[in-house]
Amino acid sequence: MSGERGVWPGLLLLLGLVGVALFLGADADWRRFGATPLTLAMAFGAAAGNLRPAVAHGLCRPGIRFAQQRLLRLGVVLYGFNLSWQELAGIGLSGIGIDVFMVVTTLGLGVLVGTRCLRMERNAALLIAAGSAICGAAAVVATLPVLRLREAEQARHAATAVATVVLFGTLSMLLYPALFAHLGSATAPFGVYVGSTVHEVAQVVVIGNAIGGDAAKNALIVKMVRVLLLVPFLLLLSVWLRRERGAWSDPRAQGNDAMGRVGDIRVPWFALGFVACAILNSLGVLSNGLRGLAQMSATLCLCLAMAAFGLETTWRLLRQAGLRPLLLGGVLFAYLVGVGGWINLHLAGALLPLIAGSV
Repeated sequence: MSGERGVWPGLLLLLGLVGVALFLGADADWRRFGATPLTLAMAFGAAAGNLRPAVAHGLCRPGIRFAQQRLLRLGVVLYGFNLSWQELAGIGLSGIGIDVFMVVTTLGLGVLVGTRCLRMERNAALLIAAGSAICGAAAVVATLPVLRLREAEQARHAATAVATVVLFGTLSMLLYPALFAHLGSATAPFGVYVGSTVHEVAQVVVIGNAIGGDAAKNALIVKMVRVLLLVPFLLLLSVWLRRERGAWSDPRAQGNDAMGRVGDIRVPWFALGFVACAILNSLGVLSNGLRGLAQMSATLCLCLAMAAFGLETTWRLLRQAGLRPLLLGGVLFAYLVGVGGWINLHLAGALLPLIAGSV
């Protein structure tokens, strides 16, 4: 019981920060500038941690660690209730192929450019690449437990990766509507382009609504398939790390309980929970009320984890990272916009009839 009581001071602090983030994140004016509850939670946590560095230590410490570990994984599991396998089947093999190509090549390019050209740590480059390739801040926080970083590395790498998502996601909300107006494209194929290349789900929704027509519908369907690719990414990453024999991770780091074993492979159990929740959502066994509660709980847990990482993100840590994370984020953003546009120009025509027939 004493251990349970020990987490409450930190959790109450985080709940206060997250409450403001959720309130502002629901406002259309804030969302227009790329402010989602997840990114706002981390920003408010970072502001509090820099104004009063002592809050991340002492009495609040157990609650902060609880959010970074337990609530983070619970949030990833419950996030599965935002998805259904009908969405995956709805866009057919062409749509899945576009998403898989963009995710795999963006991840590979991010690690290659980050480590070889910019001389970044591989974990830092991988987190930035995951945020750009899959689903923004949610992908960053879902990848952290698999890497099993030391505490200081968790805060620094998470903050820099999320910063690239916020910056270039915001730029995308300005750029894509302008590109649409300049190119004179039809709304349906442009929506596929948006869904397969923009960082965050919320940013996809904003861009799709700004374009109008079928763009929002197609963009969201294609984007949710990218979110589903988070699970195979985490599973393959865990296998890769296992074969590297800990070369990317510290066996003494926090978060080892995030991994179970299947044979000789370390499996992130929360990724399997994510799949289980997506299956339950696909089967329709939950009422609308329970599904909505699960979705809100996922957002709350992930926001609490982001605020906890923010509390440990100091300006000193960000200065140590330098400009290289932003340079890598910029390279990946240019790749998504340019190469993603070329791929969609040549392949999206085959995709649209499948999408149109499924909704």
